[in-house]
Parts: sequence; C-alpha cells; structure tokens
Amino acid sequence: MNTHIKLHGFNNLTKSLSFNIYDICYAKTEKERNEYIAYIDEMYSAERLTEILTDVVEIIGANILNVARQDYEPHGASVTMLIAEHDMPSLPSNVQEAPGPLKDSVVAHLDKSHVTVHTYPESHPDNGISTFRADIDVSTCGLISPLKALNHLIHAFDSDIVIMDYRVRGFTRDIEGKKHYIDHEINSIQNFMSEDTRLDYQMMDVNIFQENTFHTKMIKKELELNDYLFGEGAKGMSTEGRDDIESRLRNEMLEIYYSRNMNK
Repeated sequence: MNTHIKLHGFNNLTKSLSFNIYDICYAKTEKERNEYIAYIDEMYSAERLTEILTDVVEIIGANILNVARQDYEPHGASVTMLIAEHDMPSLPSNVQEAPGPLKDSVVAHLDKSHVTVHTYPESHPDNGISTFRADIDVSTCGLISPLKALNHLIHAFDSDIVIMDYRVRGFTRDIEGKKHYIDHEINSIQNFMSEDTRLDYQMMDVNIFQENTFHTKMIKKELELNDYLFGEGAKGMSTEGRDDIESRLRNEMLEIYYSRNMNK
C-alpha cells in the first residue's frame, strides 16, 4: 500500500479498538468472595484505571482534554477520556504491523478521539465462580491506529480471556478524489502482540477483510490453581478437590470464550 498518498484535507478514517478482558476466580465462601471483590476494587479502581488510560494516551502521543471517572456502589468503575491531536516532530507515515511498546512514547497525530473503560464484577455463590470483566474502547482519527496501545493494555490487565475487535470506518480522499478505506496494512490483530503474549494464549481470528473488520479471541493455555484461589489457596486440598475446582474454572473460561453454556 502506498504510504505517501497526498490527501485532500484531513484523514477522516476512524479506527476503533474494542477490548474486553475477563478475570476468573474461585471464591466459594462469603469471606473469599469479599476478599476477591476487595482485590478487584483496589486493583481496578477509577484512580488506577485512569493511570492505565493515561499510559495509553501517552503511548499514542495524544493530549488529554477531559477526564470523567467514577467508582460505583457496590462495585465497578468507569473512566472516560477525551483526547485531541498532539503534533510531534516526526509524524509516522503508517502503522507497522508489530507489537506496540509497553509505556514508551510513540509519535502520533490524533483528533476528536476518546478512550474509555468500564468494569463489571460478577459472582454466583452456588458454584463458587467469580468473574471480573473490563470493557475498554480506544477510538482515534488520523494516521495512527489504537493497535499501538494493544500490547500495553494486555500487560496492564492480568486476563484469562481477551476478546478484541478492531475496525477502520469511513474513508478519506486523495487529491484526485479517490476514496481510501484503510491507510495501513493489517493481516491479524495477533501481529500487534508481543511474543510472550502469543505463547501464553490460545488464539482464534474471525476477520472480514473486505469490511476492514478484525476479531481475535484469546484464552490462557495454562491454569495455575493457586492464582485463582484466596485464603490458604490449594494447601491441604485433596487431588479430587483440586481437580473439581480446576474443572469449574476451565468450564467457566470456555463458556465465555465460545459464548455458550456447556454441561447444562
């Protein structure tokens, strides 16, 4: 693709990344569930989410115009940032299909853009499974793609399941009046992830190239039981007890990954 197209006016393409993460936990007793919720409230408070999104804005080289944030009762939080263009000395001509940085500044040009995050803690006392979901949206206009922030977002949340949608909408015109519906090469969202992420997760793509729409689902390959327990963890548990909890956790993860109930 020609990366030196002369445009008639501003680049009107809108690039949107929707990023849903799920964290699963086994908390059978009320005490364990309260410990899990307290952990989530601390790790993903509106204040910390603001810090994560501020890093995202730094990565894509934008200016923050406005921040609205709220911690909800009894649980959950939301943060919305409006961001505007940030002129930098060396504007990139395209988006490379490679992992973005974790927190270093990246040259960019953005306008009329936003980043948002909303969290949704959920639990069911009967089966001991608690689930935390965070929905993140990064929407930009101009030359840069929000995929530059993807690598940082994946590392900022310790996720069991990640479901992502990336779409380029609208069009921009060159000086001859020809419409351009995308301004960078992309084969898969996976190509914007670091190697350690690709090794840790099983991934599946569902892409509609003619619509400039890309979808990737990720699920953790390995399950370390103590990472999903509170209190004393797996200490003193029987092999049968461990296997039962691991089965419940894996079943919950697979149901979310495939968007359908199993064993019902």
